Amino acid sequence: MTITADEFRTSIDPDDELARLLVSSQKLSYDPQTEVDWDTPLDPSHYGLNPEWSTLYGTPLWDEMTEDQRVQLTRHEVGSIMSTGIWFEMILQQMLLREQYTTDVTSSEFQFALTEIADECRHSLMFARACQAMGVPHYTPARPVVEAARALKTVAANEVAYGSILVAEEILDVMQRDWMRGENVLPIVRTTSKIHVVEEARHMKFARHEIRQHLEGVSALRRRQSAWVIATAAYVIVKSMVNPAVYEAVGLDRKRAVAAAKANEHHHNLMRLSCVHLMDFLSEAGLLTPAAMRRYRAAHML
Repeated sequence: MTITADEFRTSIDPDDELARLLVSSQKLSYDPQTEVDWDTPLDPSHYGLNPEWSTLYGTPLWDEMTEDQRVQLTRHEVGSIMSTGIWFEMILQQMLLREQYTTDVTSSEFQFALTEIADECRHSLMFARACQAMGVPHYTPARPVVEAARALKTVAANEVAYGSILVAEEILDVMQRDWMRGENVLPIVRTTSKIHVVEEARHMKFARHEIRQHLEGVSALRRRQSAWVIATAAYVIVKSMVNPAVYEAVGLDRKRAVAAAKANEHHHNLMRLSCVHLMDFLSEAGLLTPAAMRRYRAAHML
């Protein structure tokens, strides 16, 4: 028998943060198959993401590009980010399943973890369909990154698993909060961004809760080691978000475009601003060590 959110709320401890997240997921979740308008033709003037978030915005190369190239580039960039998001969501789901393998099934932790996995499955399908609708190819991280990630998803546990999840979610969250408000952004990107922002807010709270729990009473050495692994995962995720092939897809010289993006201070500043709250949390948790900070600076997250 299905119970309502109100009935469920009366049966839980009001101080149980994870139980409250379960209630929230019952009250506010979306079905992308019906919430997103998949059938309306795409307006050729609409960008894939706010132009300001393009890796080339603010560079001389951006000024040289035609308007059509700019529109197409942002569509390929958001498609690459979505594809990378799907790749990481696949990793996330496997880490969560391993973490909950023998957890008490009656606990809020177990039930919310599986709720999150269900959310991530819907998100991956949503992003896949958005890429298909925009006509962008399947962009994947570099082969060494894909293979290294196999090790991460196999061995990462405790605060490392949840820390890696958190950094990926936090970065995308800030970007999508801008995209969902962009009047010149494709409606399918705006709507998928809104769905992701709303549902990922719960996932980020869950990750922070688990990180705090797993770090209670740990040694300084373990904290330093975990901080470095999480920072390394963040570095790889950020560097993998926009595949260099997106530049060739819109007729740009790949080598010149990659160099322009690498030197783009406007985009670097946006990345640093998007990570302010993340860095505050990592500092509070004792995960912003000198070694980790070097990694974050190299990725323009700090």
